[in-house]
Amino acid sequence: MALFGSRANMWRTLNSLIKRTGVAGRVLAALVSDTFTNLENRNILENRRIQCFGAQILVARFSSPSQEYEKPAIKTAIPGPRSKELMTELSQVQLTKGMSYFVDFEKSIGNYIVDADGNVLLDVFQQIASVPLGYNHPALVKALQDPKNVSSFVNRAALGLYPPVSFFQDLKDALISVAPPGLCEVTTMACGTCSVENAFKLAFMHYRTKQRGNPEPSLEDLTSCMKSQVPGTPPLAILGFERGFHGRTLGALSTTRSKAMARVDIPVFDWPKAPFPVLKYPLTKYERENKAEEDKCLEMARQAIIDSNNAGKPVAGIIVEPIQAEGGDNHASADFFNSLQRIAKEFGALFIVDEVQTGCGSTGKFWAHEHWGLVEPPDIVTFSKKMLIGGFYHRPEIRVQQPLRIFNTWMGDQSKLVLLKEVVKVIQEESLLQRVQESGKALLNGLEHMQEKYPGLFSRARGVGTFCAIDCADADIKAEFLSKMKANGVEMGGGSGEVSIRFRPTLTFSPHHADILFEVMDTVASQM
Repeated sequence: MALFGSRANMWRTLNSLIKRTGVAGRVLAALVSDTFTNLENRNILENRRIQCFGAQILVARFSSPSQEYEKPAIKTAIPGPRSKELMTELSQVQLTKGMSYFVDFEKSIGNYIVDADGNVLLDVFQQIASVPLGYNHPALVKALQDPKNVSSFVNRAALGLYPPVSFFQDLKDALISVAPPGLCEVTTMACGTCSVENAFKLAFMHYRTKQRGNPEPSLEDLTSCMKSQVPGTPPLAILGFERGFHGRTLGALSTTRSKAMARVDIPVFDWPKAPFPVLKYPLTKYERENKAEEDKCLEMARQAIIDSNNAGKPVAGIIVEPIQAEGGDNHASADFFNSLQRIAKEFGALFIVDEVQTGCGSTGKFWAHEHWGLVEPPDIVTFSKKMLIGGFYHRPEIRVQQPLRIFNTWMGDQSKLVLLKEVVKVIQEESLLQRVQESGKALLNGLEHMQEKYPGLFSRARGVGTFCAIDCADADIKAEFLSKMKANGVEMGGGSGEVSIRFRPTLTFSPHHADILFEVMDTVASQM
């Protein structure tokens, strides 16, 4: 009992913690008693005991969905005084204008986020669509407790040079086990942008390998590239789409055409683009019009490739999002994507599917492109966000043959693989893809009801799984609606595109959460 001085002091501290955390006394007491008995028997150091004690409390607090908050609870304006105070401090060293509020992540649970002022919000944005299971999920807390995982968190490996002995098994358990059908090779990265950037590099290397008939660069290639001259620096291109978003590094930004502020002042590559379909809703009512729209866009994509090739800038790849997740939640049919893949094949360009935001189950399938029924898999599939680690899957025949060409210091993060393994287990054991399908129906039905009830505010309800969106009448109404939703306890982020409101909940989001969401939406809409 060296940590507390005496067993009596331990129980006094415990009672205080129970009052602060709201944990059932007997559950927490048993956890602490067992923990300290084991630690005393093993003569663990005092500082190690403190860490274990804290972890046991987390498991007790977040061990079941029933321990989520019952509903949103707003105490102050958002941002509140504490958040404003913290922003003032942080603004001394960096820009804070884009920040919403500071978060108390220790108190955030499941589908609810808690800010620095104690406001509890139902979060259907989840850190820009990046939280798979909700805040402080017990499976992830438990993974942090496991002594076998400590080295992965303490020692960040340079995975491209010094991978840990568990690396291959972790890859199999975390990434290969959920690989897109037909794709068995994977390269890890740290984030979505660098996943896309390196996918482009792989496409360029593959194209040049085909041109040379040899994977090894010639002496002329190696010499001329250092002068930024051909043939070592070839004028290749990637075809992207209007309103697409693929990241903010130079290559990715060159195919990003949904956020002007992300591109302005940056000398991006002059690569070709094509229009992405703008569909009319409901889809069943406008089948003929939507097919004509998609056919027009496909033909313009095909012509853009021809024009770029004729201009001396061969298109080495086509990149597309299954749903344009930043540019307005724009959808297209399975036929559109199948046709686009055929166009890529016709011109010898790789078909790159950007699943950074749509991957990991939000559409009811693990990968959104699985809805398309492709005859053969995409050439490359990028991922990040809910996957917790970035990277891309690719066909074996396009693997780069030389070391250190697709490379950076970390090549991802081993500790994120440890967490992703647990995420995958929970998805499978709790049938979360099925839950997403069920919750998605409730979400889309609710959105359709909202647009029927408030036709002057909302239109074009759409979605696959819980990856849903609805349009507002204009940008001002969107901004007002999102602000009032936050003030009433629902975090929805900043929307998608100019007039769209998007929903990016966790995989544990349920019809019960949808009921709470629509109760608040109805209240806010009725006041506008």
